[in-house]
Amino acid sequence: MTWDYGLALLAALCIGLAKAGFSGISLVSVFLLADLYGAKPSIGLALPLLILADMMAWPAFRKHGSWRPVWRLLGPALVGIGIGYGLLHTMPDHAARKVIGGCILLMVVLQAFKKLHPEVTGRWVEMRCFGFSAGVLGGFATMIANAAGPVIQLYLNARRVPKMELIGIGARFFLLINLLKVPLSANLNLINHDSLLENARLAPGVVLGVFGGRWLIGHVPQAVFEWMIVGFSVVAALRLLVW
Repeated sequence: MTWDYGLALLAALCIGLAKAGFSGISLVSVFLLADLYGAKPSIGLALPLLILADMMAWPAFRKHGSWRPVWRLLGPALVGIGIGYGLLHTMPDHAARKVIGGCILLMVVLQAFKKLHPEVTGRWVEMRCFGFSAGVLGGFATMIANAAGPVIQLYLNARRVPKMELIGIGARFFLLINLLKVPLSANLNLINHDSLLENARLAPGVVLGVFGGRWLIGHVPQAVFEWMIVGFSVVAALRLLVW
């Protein structure tokens, strides 16, 4: 096994772990794939892996949550996806690298802010534009970097959605959104024959991450784990932005 393939498998493992409950670790996969394959190609490479993880996670949580919050977020998310698609269409890879780094850093800031100031995020939900803004930002982040998890979780947490319902709603939302992104990524040639072959090589990492994550979440304090990921993600974002 080459070093690069080992790192790519680690990225796929992180995608599976994120769907099993360690949501913050998805930002690690964004950085690793962008660093290994290039910023724009990594977006299309990650998408089928995310869909595989979504299709494994959704049945486990289909009894929790409902589709109603998904439909509420879908319209604004499509606006954000459209903006991201237009940007990807004209943006060179070196610029996409910096945009992805910026998205990771923003998601880390939101994640940390949610933990440090839950009372503030609770007040945000009272703002009329909060849901629309969260949907647009989530749609943009998922199209440009496959990194919408923290902003959608922030929105649902601010609405005091119980944990299991939050996971169920997220599983529905991301499965639908990622499926809708497939023709857009294919049109940009981010999903192609070569990327699908690479997906086949990395799929075992996703499967291991989903099933391993279910065991790991019962043995590792999630709060400690997520703060470690926040620190790593800050370094990763700065690498994409600066180096």
